[in-house]
Amino acid sequence: MSTQNHYIGVDVGTGSARASLVKKDGTVVASSTQETLTYRDPNDHRIFEQSTSNIWSAISRAIKKCLHDSEVPASAVKGIGFDATCSLAVTDLEGEPIIVTKGDQLGRPGDRNIVLWADHRAEEEANLINGTGSIVLDYVGGTMSLEMEVPKILWLKNRMDPKLFDRCQFFDLPDFLTYRATTDSTRSSCSVTCKCSFVPTTGWQSDFFQKIGLGQLVIGGYEQIGAANGNVLTAGLPVGRGLSKVAAGELGLVEGTPVGSGLIDAYAGWLGTVAARYKENGNLSDSIPSLDESRHRLAVVAGTSTCHIVQSPKGVFVDGVWGPYKDAIFRDWWMNEGGQSSTGQLLDFILTTHPAYSKLVELANREQKNIHIVLRDILERLKAEKGVDTLTELTKDLHMYPDFHGNRSPIADPRMRGSFVGLELDDGLNDLAKKYNVTLEAIALQTRHIVDEMNSKGHNITSIYMSGSQAKNTSLMQLFADICNISVVLPYEHSGAVVLGAAMLGRFAAEAAEMGGKDMSGEEQAKALWKIMVEMTPVGTLISPAATVKEKKLLEAKYKIFRESIDIQQRWREEIEDASI
Repeated sequence: MSTQNHYIGVDVGTGSARASLVKKDGTVVASSTQETLTYRDPNDHRIFEQSTSNIWSAISRAIKKCLHDSEVPASAVKGIGFDATCSLAVTDLEGEPIIVTKGDQLGRPGDRNIVLWADHRAEEEANLINGTGSIVLDYVGGTMSLEMEVPKILWLKNRMDPKLFDRCQFFDLPDFLTYRATTDSTRSSCSVTCKCSFVPTTGWQSDFFQKIGLGQLVIGGYEQIGAANGNVLTAGLPVGRGLSKVAAGELGLVEGTPVGSGLIDAYAGWLGTVAARYKENGNLSDSIPSLDESRHRLAVVAGTSTCHIVQSPKGVFVDGVWGPYKDAIFRDWWMNEGGQSSTGQLLDFILTTHPAYSKLVELANREQKNIHIVLRDILERLKAEKGVDTLTELTKDLHMYPDFHGNRSPIADPRMRGSFVGLELDDGLNDLAKKYNVTLEAIALQTRHIVDEMNSKGHNITSIYMSGSQAKNTSLMQLFADICNISVVLPYEHSGAVVLGAAMLGRFAAEAAEMGGKDMSGEEQAKALWKIMVEMTPVGTLISPAATVKEKKLLEAKYKIFRESIDIQQRWREEIEDASI
């Protein structure tokens, strides 16, 4: 039975909760993933809801399984950290869940109390906010997304009994988890700055909340959304007195175990990847990365959706890209966040809605291969039959625009929609394989669009550090490198980087508690946290750009067409709107 110090990271994604038990050197001793529920509205495609009770139960099962499988005693767990999707969790003032589903139960006790990040119900509220001209818009790329928390809170306020609304607390999900673990409602700088309109330089903007109709938050001293008087914690600083007695019992851990201030999942992915050394042609890079080097490394966290995060010593304003966010992870450092609302979800949609999908599954089962490998085999066969050198050339006349669920960055337009150009009268496996390939292309082209916009405004991104489920798709990763013309570093474990980042928060909470906690200087925090990142991040694998001269020309042409397709769609929309008057 191990008596070494261990740390637990908890990652709550869109459909599951994962816990990992990690040693001080970053070695994962045990890991468990438990599914969580998502509720949809059959009559409204915009609605995505979850339950904090369901998520906490999944977290409990996952942690207990890690302890059981590893035979590590709870007393050896010295810290715990949480990350989660940027979803809105609603409770009453005692922490009990409050229903967020439209209808006569809205605002009353009940389990469906999370408005998921992907929920797009608050379009009117976002439009109202974006018409205010408030300074808060300067720190979200000029346009607030309807996926953020304030539009969702306003949607609830506009439909909820005022007396019920006044009894609600509103949390970005990572902050709810640290609250549930400790009973301390102190919010994280990451959540309130990135998703709740807390302005980095001046704090809460009373005139903004009054103007949009949320004046009661101002009157109440912002207690309903936490961070009263600007009291927030940077990443990993200890929350309260650690695990409460109740939470410790539910999780199978020791009361008082330090709990680190949480992060949005994408930021935990940044934490768990950007300090990595990497192997190139089997050889380990010599240099140990510094904190300063992090400003050249773009963390791309790619799962259901994709986030693109980069840090800088000064604030950089990029139209259509969220931020700059001050103190999101390191005190006095700034971060920008680009994003694609639908990537892994988009690939699933393209595959599962195609008439040949059942044939693909049947073929994969017969050959005992993953469907992505089968598609790659089909594409390689077609390439040989057509006598072309690359898949880009194979699908050069087929173009796809990927914003089936609106654009998060850098256009920041939820009304954008997807399109194909170059369709044929073919509904077989060959057609499915080609559409799969151009979907990968489109995801990579949009990533380049985001990188280009960031660099044009002052960033200097020279590499991409991947995490998330899409990192295991080597074809997509090579397209990232070729289309963006920069190196891509793959994590040691594609699905483990985010939860590893959460475990780093747990270790930092334990060590910071011994070093003075919230009284540590910014320099002390930075030195300690970066040291943890370097020590715990496993070695990655480098993918370099490898496109031939001919393929580069084709990819450049495709990128030009991609950008033109945005202009065309926006122009067509204006023409239809003019004709509808």
